[in-house]
Amino acid sequence: MNLTDGYVAAAVENAPVKELFPGIRLRPLWTGDNGAKAHVLEMDPGTSWEGVDVHEPGPEEVFVVSGTFNDGAHDYPAGTFIHAPAGSSHIPQTTTGCTLFVFYPEG
Repeated sequence: MNLTDGYVAAAVENAPVKELFPGIRLRPLWTGDNGAKAHVLEMDPGTSWEGVDVHEPGPEEVFVVSGTFNDGAHDYPAGTFIHAPAGSSHIPQTTTGCTLFVFYPEG
């Protein structure tokens, strides 16, 4: 057996781009058999999510790759990890622009 059997790799620049809102783009990287998902979210400077983002059915894990992310209450600079439990909510926004790695372990 090869140690890398089952590995999946995705380059961000090759991932399809879906514009969620003006200046906010989602790049899906991977979807697991159980519905888990990994994405890169790119937010241009001065953008904000339209409405409230509710984490259902499960939690959301975020790593701020670059820039500063704001959840509507706090700023999170590059290098920050955020765990948002199932049922929590926020309004994603940024004044500087940011790139996030977003993981949904339960879909």
